Amino acid sequence: MTLKRNLFLAGAIVVGSAGLAQADMVATAINDLNVRAGPGPQYPSIGIATRGSQAMLDGCIQGSRWCRVDVNVVRGWVYAQYLQVEQGGSTVVVEQHQSDLGVPVVTYETTASVAPEPAPGDELLGPVGSVDAVTPPETVTTYVQTNPAQTVRLGGDVVVGASVPADVTFQEIPDYQYRYVRINDRPVLVDPGSRRIVYVYN
Repeated sequence: MTLKRNLFLAGAIVVGSAGLAQADMVATAINDLNVRAGPGPQYPSIGIATRGSQAMLDGCIQGSRWCRVDVNVVRGWVYAQYLQVEQGGSTVVVEQHQSDLGVPVVTYETTASVAPEPAPGDELLGPVGSVDAVTPPETVTTYVQTNPAQTVRLGGDVVVGASVPADVTFQEIPDYQYRYVRINDRPVLVDPGSRRIVYVYN
């Protein structure tokens, strides 16, 4: 009887610890971002994590910037740079504190049909900043559609507010203050002063 009772208590402690660990793995989306079917911008978007959404963080791939989350009734992959958690009374970005936070390591099997994700050290879109999103006029949309630019491959999620590296060249749009560039096969409009994305075409 005593042995059974001790086993029951041990089981209760394990379950309780797992619950606490899960509570610690609640992250918040810093900005609107795509939830993808796999860990990389080459995978299709299966949903959106809106800014401020609470996401249950399953874990991140070792040596990668991609993490698996449950958010807004969707389970998929998001970029760790756009997730933040509470740690010791302050807010920290998951990408910079994976080991400190004790984020679990998860794996993902890739197939030959998709391109590999950018490796650590590859050029990335910069941190998301606060910008005023724009709604381009029809003339600009027509110009973008009829003047396709060569795509630039960058790590990270293509979202409004992300900054574009300094060596990426923008295409001018006649009589319009913003510039145009194609990132990971997605046309975007960029503020040439701040180099931040102000609009993403679907």
